[in-house]
Amino acid sequence: MQIGIAYSEPGQQVWMTIEVPDESTAEEAIERSGILEKFPHIDLSAQKIGVFGRLVKPNAALKPGDRVEIYRAIICDPSTVPRKDQDGDDDE
Repeated sequence: MQIGIAYSEPGQQVWMTIEVPDESTAEEAIERSGILEKFPHIDLSAQKIGVFGRLVKPNAALKPGDRVEIYRAIICDPSTVPRKDQDGDDDE
């Protein structure tokens, strides 16, 4: 079955489509994709993963067409970042 793998860093985004055996898990698909070799700092024991924006456990079964996403840790406190209103101006 075909599934997608997505990962993003500042300045670089990866979204690939790969073929995996039926009954594959999210972790198996990530390992099979080769993305861990391209980004050796990805630590699946520490980073969260999801399917279409919904957090899942590494052993979650996949369905054809699923998009597995590898999430990075938030590096700033969202409450301290100025928000933009709808016209693009700061809310302050």
